[in-house]
Amino acid sequence: MADEARYGSLPFAEAIEFFKEKLNVPSERWADIWRDGHNNAFMIAGAMKDDLLNDFRQAVDSAISEGKSLTWFKKEFKNIVAGHGWEHTGKASWRASVIYDTNIRQSYNAGRYEQLQHFEYWQYQHGDSKWPRELHLSWHNLILKKDHPWWQTHFPQNGWGCKCKVRGRSQRYMDRKGLSPGRAPNDGFREWTDKATGEVHQVPKGIDPGFDYAPSPGEQIRQLKKFIKSKKQGDQ
Repeated sequence: MADEARYGSLPFAEAIEFFKEKLNVPSERWADIWRDGHNNAFMIAGAMKDDLLNDFRQAVDSAISEGKSLTWFKKEFKNIVAGHGWEHTGKASWRASVIYDTNIRQSYNAGRYEQLQHFEYWQYQHGDSKWPRELHLSWHNLILKKDHPWWQTHFPQNGWGCKCKVRGRSQRYMDRKGLSPGRAPNDGFREWTDKATGEVHQVPKGIDPGFDYAPSPGEQIRQLKKFIKSKKQGDQ
């Protein structure tokens, strides 16, 4: 993974605002918050204490708003873990990288989602991943209208480490290039079972479980507050 998950536009207002509006949500597992619930929730799997989660939030906030590097974040991660005596899963370097990359990329993508509303068409761009996903490659340069339902499940980030992006295209651009919108792929679905709950989900092929949503603030604040309250009551 690159040292800094930067994309040429960070920091920028829409990405920063997206992250700042999130609620801290103590959770045992990443899948405790599902799909677009992550638009409104800041969580670190296994971080159940408010002060621990808040320290992580401040570090991620600085990384997003100030353009801090992964090297910087790894040091902060180690300091936070040591200060709280937190026992986490996975190696520290790997865990810090996942937290850093996912939060920065999704904040960037959410910011771009808002900016792209000014364009009539959107074009999928495959990222320069070391291990490219076959279906992500097949979507490269696909152009659809911005309101096509496909974007509600396939707007990046489409999985752990996914570096795909979306570019906005105007009608003038389409006319100049002689382009027409394409046809949304019908790649089908696969079943994914949450081993912790036994719940079975239908996940679009090519998308990691839980990533089939558009990174834009939804209407989950009330449900998240109820979830947080239930978690705190369970800890009493």
